[in-house]
Amino acid sequence: MGKRSSFERVPRDFYPTPYAAVPPLIPHLRGVRTFAEPCCGNGALVHHLELHGLRCAYAGDISTGQDALTLEQYGDADAVITNPPYHRPLMHALIEHFTRILPAWLLLEMDWASTKQAAPFMPSCTDIVSIGRLRWIEGTTMSGKQNFAWYRFHYRHLAGPIFHAHGSVSVSSHVCLCAQCGAHFRPQRSKPDETGVNHE
Repeated sequence: MGKRSSFERVPRDFYPTPYAAVPPLIPHLRGVRTFAEPCCGNGALVHHLELHGLRCAYAGDISTGQDALTLEQYGDADAVITNPPYHRPLMHALIEHFTRILPAWLLLEMDWASTKQAAPFMPSCTDIVSIGRLRWIEGTTMSGKQNFAWYRFHYRHLAGPIFHAHGSVSVSSHVCLCAQCGAHFRPQRSKPDETGVNHE
């Protein structure tokens, strides 16, 4: 949790991913059947995703001597799906590294997208799926004070993200398929119809 909260910060940002973070992501995993979790911690996220029928092709963590920044492939995984450490230099290095290998879904603070640090990464972000606040400490009744979202990155995508509001799953008729990376995107201007009129 980089995660402004009333809890003392845990070393290495070792916060097992709450199950509540996963169901909002599932409808957006079009075409993903297998995944890699290179920051798996205690395996909570792997377990949650497998409950939804996905198969884990790779799981590792720095605590077990498997440094995600040294791996260059993840077997037959369709995507990286992970809740990375939120220490900014490391998090940014992981985004760059994962994106060079596979499309990558990362669970990050919602506010991160509004920072100057995020600016270099936003063109390659295809989707932001808002999930709201999460209860990070098992057994507590309090959620953290920050909102979270799943961010999808793809190295061939350059058009920036589509924002999916919390609970939304439908894709607008104004959304097109990116020829470069296969992600959905919303054009800046709609095409005129046969009368030459824009209907935005």
